[in-house]
Amino acid sequence: MSVPDSAGPEDATHTWHVLDNAVVDPLGTLLCVHGNPTWSYLWRGLLADPPAGWRVIAPDHLGMGWSERTGQPRTVAQRVTDLGDLTTALRVSGPVVTVGHDWGGSISLGWALAHRDQLTGVVLTNTAVALADKDHGPALIRLAHVPLLRAWSCVRTETFVRGAGLLSRPALSADVRRALASPYRTARRRQAVAEFVADIPFTTDHPSSATVAGIAEGIRAVNVPALFLWGPRDPVFGERYLADLRDRLPQAQLHRYEGASHLVTEDAPQYASAVGRWVTDLNPPNASPEPTPERSSEAGSRGLFAALAQRSADDTAAIIEVDGATVSWRQLVADVHDLAAGLSADGMRPGDRVAVLVPPSADLTLAVYAVWRAGGVVVVADKGLGLRGMRRALRSASVQHVVGSAQGLLAARAMGLPGSRVLVGDLPRVGVASLSARSVGQLMQVGRTSPRARLPAADADCAVVFTSGATGPAKGVVYRHHQLAAQLELLRSTYAIGPQDRLVAAFAPFALLGPALGVATVVPNIDVTAPHTLTAALLAEAVQAAAGTVVFAAPAALRRVASTSSRLSADQRDVLASVRLLVSAGAPVPAPLLRRVLAILPNASAHTPYGMTEALPVSDISLAEIEQAGPGNGVCVGLPLAGVTLAISPLSREGRADGALTTNAWATGEICVQALHVKDRYDSLWATQRDTGRNPGWHRTGDVGHLDDAGRLWVEGRLVHVVTTADGPVTTVGIEQRIESLDAVASAAVVGVGPPGAQVIVVVIVPTARQRATRRLAAFALTDHVRDVAGAEVAAVLCRTHLPVDIRHASKIDRLAVARWAERVLAGSRLVR
Repeated sequence: MSVPDSAGPEDATHTWHVLDNAVVDPLGTLLCVHGNPTWSYLWRGLLADPPAGWRVIAPDHLGMGWSERTGQPRTVAQRVTDLGDLTTALRVSGPVVTVGHDWGGSISLGWALAHRDQLTGVVLTNTAVALADKDHGPALIRLAHVPLLRAWSCVRTETFVRGAGLLSRPALSADVRRALASPYRTARRRQAVAEFVADIPFTTDHPSSATVAGIAEGIRAVNVPALFLWGPRDPVFGERYLADLRDRLPQAQLHRYEGASHLVTEDAPQYASAVGRWVTDLNPPNASPEPTPERSSEAGSRGLFAALAQRSADDTAAIIEVDGATVSWRQLVADVHDLAAGLSADGMRPGDRVAVLVPPSADLTLAVYAVWRAGGVVVVADKGLGLRGMRRALRSASVQHVVGSAQGLLAARAMGLPGSRVLVGDLPRVGVASLSARSVGQLMQVGRTSPRARLPAADADCAVVFTSGATGPAKGVVYRHHQLAAQLELLRSTYAIGPQDRLVAAFAPFALLGPALGVATVVPNIDVTAPHTLTAALLAEAVQAAAGTVVFAAPAALRRVASTSSRLSADQRDVLASVRLLVSAGAPVPAPLLRRVLAILPNASAHTPYGMTEALPVSDISLAEIEQAGPGNGVCVGLPLAGVTLAISPLSREGRADGALTTNAWATGEICVQALHVKDRYDSLWATQRDTGRNPGWHRTGDVGHLDDAGRLWVEGRLVHVVTTADGPVTTVGIEQRIESLDAVASAAVVGVGPPGAQVIVVVIVPTARQRATRRLAAFALTDHVRDVAGAEVAAVLCRTHLPVDIRHASKIDRLAVARWAERVLAGSRLVR
């Protein structure tokens, strides 16, 4: 279309290439602004799936894409004016949400500042607004900024143009890469690409520096809603640019698409539906909000420090390390106060995020409670995620401080974590100075003469805890103090935990809750991040160290305990008689396994609470209740606990949990939870939080199951593992249980192979030792037995020596990995293991 140029000579016009869905009388307009060297093709996802009733306009800048080549360089200021000329010609009147990527971010924000009367929201994807003060700008762009290199890479060759499409991993398809480069096939058509690069103000004396700085500062006064959709693997606009944007637009919501790079709209095409949901939320329809649970004043008042305060003069043991330190309540309380004051004096502020890289120990407990006392937010990621997984998790949480052992601080250096350093524990070989760290001892000494840190508010953030990553990248789960306090109250009341109890914590997260529960805690002499290392003898050793009464262990730990129980001496068996309660969670625990463990815990009752990182516990069931419930389609996890409300969102024929919430018995669907101790939100995952919390006050767990006519909850698997057959959705756990009842099967996983809606059921088994298969296809007789008991039509039965499991619990089967393996086997691939 032809658009007058308000900054040019009289009657000057330019021809623009614009993609426009041309909605008549729209609810609003999405103004999508690309950067360099892309074009409006970048926004095709939004044009194909726009928010209902919204107009989507995606122009090519003058000199870029398929718009007119004017023959004259255009500055940032001119491009902002150009964009205003275009929206005037298109009769855009608002409300407008600007959507910008790359250098289109600054241009779109410049338009926003000039049209505040029309602006209703801002969406930004991988961009920057301040450059000269950010380590001289992105290295790749600075390289292209050098005149001779700019001419070669941007004009004479397609290096810069093609390079943008090569940043994605996995690589973009050849068709998409060709499409991105298609408007720039000749040197003349690429001239504006070089001019765009030349106009980037890396220094304050650049002609466009004042304009860009004005935009960067001006947006601080923009108080409209904002959304950042970010590709964390971007080598151009890295974490520091995101941090800068969050500082300038603190009201912004953020969703990080882990694995996505610079072209986040290509790497994460689901961004379009996220924008649609966010825009729809700007003007929600009139509706009565669903009730949310009221905050318990009791849970809020007790907090994380009430039990510590009550026992501050108690010289009995609070923390016991087998073959290690024993710390009294009096010492623990004093040390927490001193270290918290020292951390505050050293610069830690309420709300600061602190990565804690200390193995479960007395040192870990001290560090965590001191950080909490100072108002910091503890960030915890399993070391089982590996260095890469931990780096991704901790960097996504934007940590500002690291508290760690010497090994933890070295890992922090390898991960490139920012912020101050605090050394916990002994110092092997390497000095504190070489780690650039203050020691806990130094900070405690400072803290003894410093004012005590104020207790954090009940609604302040308390922790970011990462999920195990069993069904995708580990997600950060944010808790506030009152939510963790509510969890403590629920655990205390459900299991009648009191000062007389002593907790044997063979599961890392619960090793930290003992002091807040007011009970002495003993950590077994094992790697608690590897639960299968707990033997019956080591359990007896831990129980003896504190005359333990409560044992918390993951299912994998219980399997090892049961398998090694025959080696216990009579004295060790006598020691284990002090245990009154066995609790295991993280994955289904078969009744036969509980019975085997209770054989060495003769005075204990066994309970298996159901829950997840986002909400634990949700329900509870004892061994006696498991046996009373009998077999069913899934795992019976009992009745909801006090203050917990459950509902089911029924599955559609396509396997989507889009049904209205119901408490009707026998309806299978996504399990939804409402309770005081449910997590506050997912961290930096706005779209995920929006999806799992789309029913206000409820958390969608991602698990599928049903309620029976007694109100008990049965878990049938994960929503992402539902097999969508031509006859409808099929859940997995019930089938697996029936197959595992066969003597020839040690374990089983049910997966779907084929396109959604037409998948077939494939069973992957691990045969027992005497039935060990030598080939991937199960023997005919075994296949027939599996099909006889499955209760569903099984297309194939495959064999493996083991099934991949999650890192944290070593119990949850990674069915997505199993499904990929099964698909390759059935396709005849030889490159499978």
